[in-house]
Amino acid sequence: MFEAEDIREWRGHDVVDVDRRKIGTLEAIYVDTATDQPSFATVTVGMPTRRRLIFVPLTGATVGPGYLKVAYDRALAKDAPAIDVDGELLAEDEPAVFAHYDLPYQTGAGGERRLGRR
Repeated sequence: MFEAEDIREWRGHDVVDVDRRKIGTLEAIYVDTATDQPSFATVTVGMPTRRRLIFVPLTGATVGPGYLKVAYDRALAKDAPAIDVDGELLAEDEPAVFAHYDLPYQTGAGGERRLGRR
């Protein structure tokens, strides 16, 4: 796993699934606000005229020469909740991102957001 601080080096690299099939291009990292650890990546997908950012968990992700490999299938990732390339994940949309991957979701102790963009 790479550190969230290294995102500048990995932005724009391919994101591939468990079978090394390309999902898209790494855009940003969202950290878990409770742990400050990388939690999700946003990945640019779609045609040049209709790009969007999907969310893919970083649990079990590894890096290779020029790519980030995630532990999820491409089809599952491409059906994930998405935002516009210049959009932002709204607080009320966070639970849907976790639910899509069957991951547990709970807000912070004070009800704060779970994901923060890095």
